[in-house]
Amino acid sequence: MSGASRIKLRHIVPSVVTAFAICAGMSSIRMSLEGHVEMALYFILLAVFLDAADGKLARFLDSASPFGAELDTLADFFNFGIVPGILLYNTLYIDTPYASFGFLATLVLAVCCALRLARFNLSVKSTDVSLKRDNHFVGVPAPALACLALLPIYMHLHGWQDTDLPVARAFYIIGVGMLAVSTLPTLSIKHASIPRSYLPIAIVAAMVLVMCLTVFPWPTLIAANCLYLATLPLCYVAQLRQARA
Repeated sequence: MSGASRIKLRHIVPSVVTAFAICAGMSSIRMSLEGHVEMALYFILLAVFLDAADGKLARFLDSASPFGAELDTLADFFNFGIVPGILLYNTLYIDTPYASFGFLATLVLAVCCALRLARFNLSVKSTDVSLKRDNHFVGVPAPALACLALLPIYMHLHGWQDTDLPVARAFYIIGVGMLAVSTLPTLSIKHASIPRSYLPIAIVAAMVLVMCLTVFPWPTLIAANCLYLATLPLCYVAQLRQARA
């Protein structure tokens, strides 16, 4: 059998992980339809983790391919554009007087996610350096988009149902979608760095974060989303200073 008809197993590992991420998204939809909101959220968070893992595996195994890139883009659109919208609509808006308004917000979220991913693919393939940023993302990336859009769900599960404002909530979802298609610089963790002397503090902070996610998941996710939103103006100011320098 010729070598051209065979493929090394390491080349398919990232695509298998991406396929698992799609399965997580489908499982989230099932949990949402069955009324298991917490499990639906956990599956979305699992998809976020798998999305980060498949790219790292592709680089580590030196198995990146155009097929894997396209599959990853389709998985991101489904997991971070479609699945969160279904969960938001099914949990907060269905069978309410604001159902149509909530559905409109989730439509905007899905379309903005698709536009964000299309622009990202264009920036990767384009030779125009103006589309590429090495130290930050341009607009909110798809996984962060899903996590931000789900903030009303975190608040709902935390017990703040009595303070729900359906119209304001819908405008928030639309606003998050607009952040994804904006040109606002956003934090890129993979390019962030800290002084070596702060490494023990960073490790302890990561451990504390994991423990808080385990014991107090919804308040921790609310705080993490608010902190991420607070970094947006800081990233913008930092970019202006860098441009002037």
